[in-house]
Amino acid sequence: MPLLTLKFKDNVLGRYPIGRGASLTIGRRKDNDIVIDNLAVSGHHARIDGVGEAFVLVDLQSKNGTFVNERMVASHRLKHRDVISIGKHQILFSLEEAPAAEEADPLPAVDRTMVMDTPTYRSMVEKSAAAAPRGPAPRPPQGARLAFVSGGKGTLTVSGNLFTLGRDPACDLVVRGWRVGRTAATLSRRPDGWYLSYVGGFSRPRVNGRTLRAPLRLADLDVIALGGVQLQFFVENEAEGEATGGAAAPPPLRP
Repeated sequence: MPLLTLKFKDNVLGRYPIGRGASLTIGRRKDNDIVIDNLAVSGHHARIDGVGEAFVLVDLQSKNGTFVNERMVASHRLKHRDVISIGKHQILFSLEEAPAAEEADPLPAVDRTMVMDTPTYRSMVEKSAAAAPRGPAPRPPQGARLAFVSGGKGTLTVSGNLFTLGRDPACDLVVRGWRVGRTAATLSRRPDGWYLSYVGGFSRPRVNGRTLRAPLRLADLDVIALGGVQLQFFVENEAEGEATGGAAAPPPLRP
């Protein structure tokens, strides 16, 4: 079972297994699965979701950001031995189990998050800025894929300017369930990316576990849930047949 090892400097503070399909939250508040009681850490700082065979780290709009291997990320598919930096703490992601260790007693919680300003933090921010794309803005995405995580198998190609989801047989993706609207949601292509919008029905779509309240521009690896279906979103460039960023598109995820 994959393992997360929380460290501060050279001290191991705790080890946390995460199973396939599970979710785990990281932050300063006591209701998190991994509690990091440090003023540089937001109350709910980040989350790791087990999606199919993958594990995806998502920053929860934290004040000081989430870093993987010294690069700031909003969403990142974790690989073996990736190092997650949150505040002054590090979390090592490993696909191999390690010996159990006692967890340190948490310190008293403090409500206010402080802005970090240390040489190491500034260096990571500068590296992230240097790695950001420069020059002309990239072309709008020409296509996308939806890979079933649960409720189906395989992948769907999203093309054109509009893709519909709902229980109506005329929808591009038919989702069963009386709470699902006839047309429950749409995926629309805009100049700056693909947007998911709620249309109707008792069941609103969720993205990365959050209920959709307004049109949302999707990011690569976002997970959409509607009714009994979960789908992972992948941006593609149809002209080159590649995922955004030039890397080959990942294989479809299986439930």
